[in-house]
Parts: sequence; structure tokens; C-alpha cells
Amino acid sequence: MQLSESWFVGDPIGRGGFGHVYHVTGGGREAVAKFVPKEPGADRELLFANPEGVRNIVPIIDSGEHNNYWVLVMPRAERSLRDQLDVEPIFSLADAIKVIGDVCDALSDLDGKVVHRDLKPDNVLLLDGKWCLSDFGISRYAEASTASDTRKYSMTPHYAAPEQWRHEHATIAADMYALGIMAFEMLAGHRPFPGPAYEDFRQQHLHGDVPELSSAPAGLAALVDECLYKAAAARPTPANFRVRLDRVRDNANSGGGLAQLEEANQAEVRRRSEESRKRSEAMTEQERRAELLTTAQRSFGRISTAFREAIMGAAPSAVVSSSRDGGWGVRLGDATLTFSGINQRPDSNWGGWNPPTFDVIATATINLRIPPKWDYEGRSHSLWFGDIQEPGQYGWFECAFMISPFVPKRGRQNPFSLDPGEDSSKAVWAGMAEYQVAWPFTLLDTGDPDELIGRWANWLAQASKGELQMPGMMPERSVDGSWRTK
Repeated sequence: MQLSESWFVGDPIGRGGFGHVYHVTGGGREAVAKFVPKEPGADRELLFANPEGVRNIVPIIDSGEHNNYWVLVMPRAERSLRDQLDVEPIFSLADAIKVIGDVCDALSDLDGKVVHRDLKPDNVLLLDGKWCLSDFGISRYAEASTASDTRKYSMTPHYAAPEQWRHEHATIAADMYALGIMAFEMLAGHRPFPGPAYEDFRQQHLHGDVPELSSAPAGLAALVDECLYKAAAARPTPANFRVRLDRVRDNANSGGGLAQLEEANQAEVRRRSEESRKRSEAMTEQERRAELLTTAQRSFGRISTAFREAIMGAAPSAVVSSSRDGGWGVRLGDATLTFSGINQRPDSNWGGWNPPTFDVIATATINLRIPPKWDYEGRSHSLWFGDIQEPGQYGWFECAFMISPFVPKRGRQNPFSLDPGEDSSKAVWAGMAEYQVAWPFTLLDTGDPDELIGRWANWLAQASKGELQMPGMMPERSVDGSWRTK
């Protein structure tokens, strides 16, 4: 492999951030090379080749391109902090302070310049006697904007700060939170939040109590507690943390008044931590839904605009109108297609039926109507923005409903849309009920909604020519497993 120097690529070592890591040799040196696929945003890694004036980071000794990869070559470290934790789950106080201090020095120099955003034991490596930060795969300049294609939401659930779970702008405070998790892990032998599932981690980081760190001196336990405050602004800066860490180290074996004062300070820190947790619990759900609604509105706007422009481009003779809810309609012949505006879904119950396990933030409707023909007036589908298939993973889903064939009644539209409520909760219930899902919950590609647009354009064309028929069989597609039930 030819970069600035020639390297012989050996055995794979593992993965790091975006890419694959291999052992390499060249110029009489052993090193490691990370191969990063050339995907949107991935080339940002090269921005962090040896930031000036930063202590304790793994340097980049060569970089360039090879086939379809960006390549970063770095010295081979002795081991990672994760490797050390695997053989030594609980560190001595001196060893823990050494690791914490080295990482804190790096964060102090990076403060205001770069936010790592994925700090964890796997990315802390022992190199020349110092514990150094590596893998800036999702790092960013502190003041840079982050595009939607640069893995803004990439994070490791075990170490992610509350603001990352709320999809907020990450600052150095998020790295200090991760440092607090690692410090707790080294001193207690386990992380403060055990998970194990993605949603468990989210709930614990946003609302969970941090266990008391009784194995550490009061001063150090208080520092760790402060790093794990739910409110980012309340966490210590790296510089402040380092000064106080040195004091803890110097006073580790002291007694008398200082030790008692440290214990009193720890009690006050834990009191404030509990207040912060309660405020987070009271505010986070409302803030989370507001942030998700903003995301839903932005992505919905792209779908709606692309849909309308495609229809008008293919059928310029169609008559377009706007609706009060922010949606639009198009009339072609005797057929009318309407694409509603977005409706916020209140965080309330689903009527008198068993609620589903998933969450819905917002809804909309696509409705195709034709003049009544044998009691058939067309079809409509629902668009729901929620975590329908994976807990905590939100997106726009298309779906539609039908009346159970065992119920002696029929609607004038088949299939038809429903808002979240008692009728739709019956449809997604595990048992038999009056309503059923007729079109599987299908995640929409908001950046490329061609399949959605093409399908509805075909139905509109049929409807305008009087050829739209009631589906001969429903569900038209298999709906099994298209929404989660636990």
C-alpha cells in the first residue's frame, strides 16, 4: 500500500469508529492502519491528523487513499483500556487516577477545538507510558455544523451523555460524562448503568440514579458524580477537573479535617445530582418529543415537496390546491389525491384498548378518492412518525388498515387510514379484533421516496381513467412482523 510511505498490510486487528484496523509494517516500523470507507462524512477523519498542542492523543504518522478507502496509519499501542479492564476489572486508586488524568489532559487541550463524541475504553490506548485518545471517527470541530449524513447520532450506548440521547449538540461536556462513566467503571469494577438493551441505556442515562461510589475517596467520588450530572452545563470542565483530581491524589492518604470536608462535599454533590436527575426526568420527555417533532416536520416536508413536484411534473394539467392544515391536493379527471399536513400526536393514551409498545410523535394521511362505484370510493394510507420497528429509532412509516373479514361491515375506502387511537390499537394488538393492518408498516426513505411516489402516481393514473379497483385481496402485502410488539 503506497501512501506517503510504502506499507505492507498484515493481519486484521479489529474495528475502530468507521473503519477496519490492520497491522502494517514499513520503514522498519510496526504500526496499525485504519481503512475508512469513502462514505459521506468519513473524510472528516483526516481533519484530525495530529491537532497541534494536544497532549495524549495517538498521532497519525501517515495518511492517504487506497482503493475506495481513506487510510490513517498510527503507532501500534501496547493495549487499550478495554484490554486492561478485561484482565483487571477494578483498578488501584493510583492506576485509576493515572488513566483519568492522562485522558483529562487530552480533553483539556481539545476543549473548544474538538469534541470526541465517542469516548470509551476501546478508544483509550497505552502508548509510550501515556493513556492516549484515539479514533476520532465521529469527532468534530466544536463550532462546526454537523450534516445529516455524518453520523450525528453515532454513539456507544454505555457511555453516551443525556444530551446525545436527546440528539442535542454535543460539547466537551459529553466527553466529560463519558470520562465519568469510565472512571466509575475502573473504580467500581462495573459501569453505573448496566443496560442491557438500547432502551434501558436510554432510560438510565436520562433518568437513572448514579450508584454511590463507595470504593473511592470522597473527593474523587464527588468528581465522578459531577461528571455524571444530567445537565451538561453543570459538569466540570476538563481544566477544573484536572486541578481537583491532583488535589485528590495529593490528599488521598490525608485524614482529619480535609477528609471530613471532602465527605461533606460529596454529600452535597450527590444532593445536587439528585436534583439534576429529577429536573431531567420532568423536562426530558417534553423536550425529547419537541425535538423529534422538529425532525419529523423537516423530513415530512421533503417527502411532501418531492411528491407534489413529481405529480405536477408528470401531469401538468392536474389542478393543485392547498389545504388549511398545510397539505395539498391534486385533481386529475374525476380523481382527487390529497396529501395532508402534519399533525402532532399528543402523548396520551390510545383509548380504551391495549396501547401498542411503540411511540408515535406525528401523523399525516395520503387519500385517493374517486366517485362512488359499487360502494367503493378509493383508498387512503396513514403516515406515522414513530419508533415502530426498533425502540428509539424514529422515522416515517406508511401503513393502512382494514376491517376484519370476520366483522359483517365494510368501509367505503379499502384500505383506509387511521390515526393513533382505539381503532388502530386494535389493529396492532396481538389478538383478533375488529380492525387489522392491511398495508405493512413500511419505513420511508425521506431522501429518495421514489417507490412511494411511483406507487401512488400509478394509482392516481388508474383513478383518473376510472380504472382503480378495490383490492382483490387484503392485506395486499404481508404485514407480519412489520411493527414491534415488545
